[in-house]
Amino acid sequence: MWTINSLKKNLIKNPCALEDFKYWTIDENGGDKWRIEDLPGGFGELFPNPSVSKYFVTSYRPCKKSQIIDLKNEGFSAEIMDEAQPAIIITDWYASRKDCSCQYELLVRLLSADKKSIQEFRPQPVNLPGGDGQWHYVTHTFSNYGPGVRYISFQHGGKDTKGWAGWYGVRVTNSSVSIDI
Repeated sequence: MWTINSLKKNLIKNPCALEDFKYWTIDENGGDKWRIEDLPGGFGELFPNPSVSKYFVTSYRPCKKSQIIDLKNEGFSAEIMDEAQPAIIITDWYASRKDCSCQYELLVRLLSADKKSIQEFRPQPVNLPGGDGQWHYVTHTFSNYGPGVRYISFQHGGKDTKGWAGWYGVRVTNSSVSIDI
């Protein structure tokens, strides 16, 4: 199951925390702030893809981080985006610790040239009970979104739901945004 999008270029830079927080904008940094840990981490499970060795982890107050992808800079012309409207595939992986419950959130928006939202994917926040520590993923495909998409905004994060000091919140890694031409 970990091979999703494996043949497509991932437009998210530094999806697995190998370069600290490089390329990410910290939008919220509550509690003890974002942190990077090595897999499997305390009370965690190994990731399904053995090449993934790190993850980002949240604290006890909301933590969110984002990237804005400039499609032109990634080689996708206005003509391609307007006429072909290729599928835009989003995947994100998240997990709780085995000893603490947490909440995970995701917001992906397709943006116009002036960065106004054209379409968005915002699933309900996911509450993960402590106990399994297993990695889960969410995926979504944007299609038939109309002309004008020039940027993609990807934001995710969450918090622990027990208010414990430290890094007991949701773990995220291997985020992906790809375009299927």
